[in-house]
Amino acid sequence: MADEADYQRKERKRRLLDLSNSGLTHLDPSSALIRNKMEAAFVRRLVLTDNELSHVPSSISQFVNLEELDVSRNRISWLNGEIAHLPKLRLLIARNNNLRHLPKEFESLLSLHILNLSGNLYDDLPREVFGLRNLKELYFGGNNISNIPQDIRRLQSLQVLYFGGNKLRDVPESLGSLESLQALILCDNQLTQIPRELARLKSLKSLSLHKNRLQTLPMEIVMLVNLQELSLRDNPLVNKFARAFDFNPPSLLELSGRAVKITQVPYSPSTLPAPLVSYLDSARSCVNPKCKGVYFDSRVRCLKFVDFCGQYRLPLEQYLCSPHFNCELEHDNSSVSALKIQKLLLPRS
Repeated sequence: MADEADYQRKERKRRLLDLSNSGLTHLDPSSALIRNKMEAAFVRRLVLTDNELSHVPSSISQFVNLEELDVSRNRISWLNGEIAHLPKLRLLIARNNNLRHLPKEFESLLSLHILNLSGNLYDDLPREVFGLRNLKELYFGGNNISNIPQDIRRLQSLQVLYFGGNKLRDVPESLGSLESLQALILCDNQLTQIPRELARLKSLKSLSLHKNRLQTLPMEIVMLVNLQELSLRDNPLVNKFARAFDFNPPSLLELSGRAVKITQVPYSPSTLPAPLVSYLDSARSCVNPKCKGVYFDSRVRCLKFVDFCGQYRLPLEQYLCSPHFNCELEHDNSSVSALKIQKLLLPRS
């Protein structure tokens, strides 16, 4: 087995054509530079990083057995549609270029497993990406993307999704349908909230949300039982730890409804109109264990830091029936100092 592994490593290296830092301004598979090193048909891995390429031309199709292509750190502004004639291409890296679009033929790259287009000029996620049904890793960090389309749900094989360093203000609920996703990176954006549907990502192990504008996390986040890394630093929920109290004086209807529920006055559809019965049935109990009160519409919104997976204490929204009980919650064992929370909210090294 060791001999076989060693052979595979040598074979992999033998089929590598590394033309990085070669001053290339164009790609000509018939040029002496390439032919002296390797015939195009034998190349499995082609590295063209740190050159002066302005585009990936149609001649790329002559590398018929190409599996990995890296054209990072050039000046590439477009990819020729002939790239779709690389049926074995599994990995494409084009980081730090000037790309804004993808050719329509791109979605034909059904063998593609890893696509890295970070550090380009994309304002939107190209629709051609959604045809790559076997894609396992997708990197679009450091672009200008402000929206992730709902069609992201079509990429059911995704295991890694990287959108750090963009202009996202929200993310779609459809992200929660990516059942194979193990790492979701949404750091360094403008997110003020994340959808509760992310709790459906049962395979998720790493969630990066640092450098956003998050005030709270949805309660459902505790359902991510396989989560091992959670990054929340540089968010208002970590930096400020301020409790926001929003309380509107109860209406007469609310006060009457509370009295009925607290004193357990019997009622039924035969004694009250159906709308009142429905209203009374909608009563919610105060979360304070020292309070037996209920509320309907008038409530106090605050934050409570709760234990999560034995590693983190997360700020989650909760609602109280009255501001009178907030002082008791302040001394609850669930409250900890801001300094301690700052440490606990960061992933363990």
